[in-house]
Amino acid sequence: MTKGGRSSGREGGRSLKTRVKTARKRSLSSTLWLERQLNDPYVAQAKREGYRSRAAYKLLEMDERYRLFRPGQRIVDLGAAPGGWSQVAAKRVEAQDGGGKVVGVDLLDMEPVTGVEFAVLDFNDEAAPERIKAMLGGQADGVMSDMAANATGHKQTDHLKIVALAELAADFAREVLAPGGFFVAKVLQGGTEGQLLASLKRDFAQVRHVKPAASRADSAELYVLATGFRGAK
Repeated sequence: MTKGGRSSGREGGRSLKTRVKTARKRSLSSTLWLERQLNDPYVAQAKREGYRSRAAYKLLEMDERYRLFRPGQRIVDLGAAPGGWSQVAAKRVEAQDGGGKVVGVDLLDMEPVTGVEFAVLDFNDEAAPERIKAMLGGQADGVMSDMAANATGHKQTDHLKIVALAELAADFAREVLAPGGFFVAKVLQGGTEGQLLASLKRDFAQVRHVKPAASRADSAELYVLATGFRGAK
């Protein structure tokens, strides 16, 4: 419909997508990313509900399906910045009320999150597991990683890089998890074949791949979720 000869901005009851013109100093890929962000319902929802990233809804969905969190748990968030996953975990374990405990670590600094203790730290440092357990006040009930290596655009290379990150995160998880704990990490479609998957199946009662609805349909992103940690060997 039109009003005064101009489009009302809605046709057939649906909002028209926002189109972004390519600026002189903006690449086509940057323009497409910005356009996708402006039209992403999860981005808008995150702003309304106070989450720092749309990634929060991926973790919320996994928790709804698999009941990862309980009040009083101790949780580690690797690569925590900007803090969306830490926010979810803090609410679910009731860290704001002194119930559970969430420790976030990243190579980048992060604005404080209520109920989350944060450290600028490389989790691969030899002393990192003991330092993080000290911050938690004991062993962890869950280790989360939404980390992704910088993309090269070469599918096979990017797959290898992100699986390597997941393997490092899994090694860290084995150092800090209590028996029965869970581990979740980002991977890419194509699976987490080979050593990572085999080792997770050996050390956890159940291992599954999960693609939350909040993961963009055109993304190769997946998560590997391992539950029921059997304990450190």
